Amino acid sequence: MTALTLSTAAASGLRADAIVVGVAKGPKGPVVAPGAEAVDKAYDGSLARILETLGASGAEGEVTKLPAPSGFKAPVVVAVGLGAVPEKDDTFSAEALRRAAGAAARALAGAKKAAFALPMADAADAGAIAEGARLGAYAFDAYKETGRSGDAAKNGKAPLGEVALLGGKPRDAAYKAAIARVTAVTEELNRARDLINTPPNDLNPESFAAVATAAGKEHGIKVQVLDEKALEKGGYGGILGVGAGSAAGPRLVKLSYTSPKATKHLAFVGKGITYDSGGISLKPAGHNETMKCDMSGAAAVFAAVVAAARLGLEVNVTGWLALAENMPSGTATRPGDVLRMYSGKTVEVLNTDAEGRLVLADALWKASEEKPDAIVDVATLTGAMVLALGHRTFGVMANDDAFRTAIVEAAEEVGEASWPMPLPEHLRKGMDSPTADIANMGERMGGGLVAGLFLREFIGEGITWAHLDIAGPAFNESGPFGYTPKGGTGSAVRTLVRLAELTAAGDLG
Repeated sequence: MTALTLSTAAASGLRADAIVVGVAKGPKGPVVAPGAEAVDKAYDGSLARILETLGASGAEGEVTKLPAPSGFKAPVVVAVGLGAVPEKDDTFSAEALRRAAGAAARALAGAKKAAFALPMADAADAGAIAEGARLGAYAFDAYKETGRSGDAAKNGKAPLGEVALLGGKPRDAAYKAAIARVTAVTEELNRARDLINTPPNDLNPESFAAVATAAGKEHGIKVQVLDEKALEKGGYGGILGVGAGSAAGPRLVKLSYTSPKATKHLAFVGKGITYDSGGISLKPAGHNETMKCDMSGAAAVFAAVVAAARLGLEVNVTGWLALAENMPSGTATRPGDVLRMYSGKTVEVLNTDAEGRLVLADALWKASEEKPDAIVDVATLTGAMVLALGHRTFGVMANDDAFRTAIVEAAEEVGEASWPMPLPEHLRKGMDSPTADIANMGERMGGGLVAGLFLREFIGEGITWAHLDIAGPAFNESGPFGYTPKGGTGSAVRTLVRLAELTAAGDLG
């Protein structure tokens, strides 16, 4: 991954392939952002005018390259748009810095080193720039011809090799802590992206469980894997029912990070459908091609637990990965079948493509048995949530309004777009079944909310719970933007890590 360094060197004297500066969109044209003073001076104070001549406006994500001033050791200056000039104090938001750094890092693919001279007032700014650059530089080339040897992908360029943060303080404890945090979080988030992007012929429940087991050994996390026999013995009818049609058997993976100083316990539960054909209720043509991403919730939970362990957070975090492959076959669950869940409740399966809620239901009830202080589940659950909120925002439902608000605020803090959603009681009646305790489908309108109400049925009494439907932002099918690549995004990882940090600090309930 892209290396990070804090540097006190002058922009002119640093050996690098490029110097990255920020430019904002002002009322009368582009404005050079703080951090680029030395570069602007080397252009005799004319950098903004030169950029405007080249067509730059300072709009968010805009990248303009120009020859470096005479005397600079770096040959190129890369000006990246930060968006509108801040109304007060020339202070850019952390998200503006992340996005600008990500756009610049993507534009510098193939370069070995770049010096970032973006606005940096404190260690938090340094962390935001470093995070954006590392996430923006991400590339998945494992399946390209030269990717296997670690070289540049055959049809592309290797990610930016190193980012030097100009103005950083390498001996300052706060700056060093910010870089250490970013390193842990971005490495695990990018590992989640790798898992999401891995083709389903190589990632199934068993191989996903093996990845989790290896990571547990590396980072001191206890890992327990329940295979088909253990799931059958335990009565996990939801997970078994979804996985019944596949030659690749289902798994339930438990990851336990414990801190000797912890006073709180969080449980994260992730939907891990490593491939979703829809089962007997087969998806139509054109809806299957990206269904390797249906395990994004489990990838996010896995990454968050490992990140919490690497950061040494003073909170106990348990991750539950509900893993199955949803396939049609002679052994697959049929519409009309009734499954007995781990909780003992029976579910009439009206649609086998509403499978995520079935595997989550078993894992949620299992997580509830440990009586954690809160449970958060993460899932690419419903197309209805994409229709409601689009491709960049995830929905948040909860059985506690204050907890829902806290999650939305945590997501906003780390730069993930979310929106609070209700759980209307009148929609519960639509899941009444004449044969079972509940059906896995209800009213079509408000389908994302119906799914949340279904999951609520499997939360232990008195336990605070929230549901994150990341169906929209989990997989980016359009072009990259900011620090978000095409393909798997790692949505919700940073929100979960922030929740764990707030809980450890005693700032979340």
